[in-house]
Amino acid sequence: MRYVQLRAFHYVAICGGFSRAAEELLLTQPAISDQVRKLEEEYDILLFNRHRKQVTMTPSGEKLLEITRRLFDNEEQARELLTESRATRAGTLRIVADSALHVLKILARFRQKYPGVGVTISGGNTETVIASLFSYEADIGILGELPPSRDFETVALNSTPISAFVALDHPIAQRKSLGFQDLQGLPLVMRESGSKTRKKFEEAAEANGFVFTPSIIAEGREAVREIVASGVGVGFVSAAEFGEDPRLVRIPLEEEEQMMMDETLICLRERRGGKLVSAFLKIAHEEARNTATDE
Repeated sequence: MRYVQLRAFHYVAICGGFSRAAEELLLTQPAISDQVRKLEEEYDILLFNRHRKQVTMTPSGEKLLEITRRLFDNEEQARELLTESRATRAGTLRIVADSALHVLKILARFRQKYPGVGVTISGGNTETVIASLFSYEADIGILGELPPSRDFETVALNSTPISAFVALDHPIAQRKSLGFQDLQGLPLVMRESGSKTRKKFEEAAEANGFVFTPSIIAEGREAVREIVASGVGVGFVSAAEFGEDPRLVRIPLEEEEQMMMDETLICLRERRGGKLVSAFLKIAHEEARNTATDE
């Protein structure tokens, strides 16, 4: 009994056929068939019923599959242990994000699985995120606008509307919603010109026949938040990034369907095979699937 024979049998069994097993193992179908045939001949046992193009396991094959499942599961665990590099035990993962709020669940799971890995998170708008990845100053990026490039591996995180927000004691704090017409004449606090939130807001406003000039321009989300909290104006933020702040009140915008913010995790395709990057991407994909299932 040889390892290659057991492996061929196992993949035919779990893949449901010789052709699919060959594709999975990157071998030819005749090679897979030959290994299974030799295993059956050596032990004078029939593992598969072959009828035309249909392949089904015999009772003996089902019993052997129970054993090979444990065998190859243990092999995979051993491979993960042996191939785990120093990076996943003591490396550093660098993240640049327009808002770290979008990766908190992913980050928590990553830290739980790789407690020895250090993580640095820096802020920036879309332009900063892309520039940091291309200059190798960051490994993972979080942004609100997917770049038109095939250079990136991407994971969609969420999609939420842009809302207005004001200080708790602001005159319009009790409003249930606001339209563009309601914002005319109010002092608006906006981020720098590279901000995706600002761009989305201004494009939607223009599409509805409105043009707004900000009273105050602040660089960074936290700066806008502090200025608005002081009571001097109205700010704008995606609902997912508003967070909890007892000083502020979020007010939905009536045109919110025209201002959806899609947050995406990205990394350079050429670096997706790195231990830390691939580990983070795997968890991100799992979280994205869980979110889709919940919805």
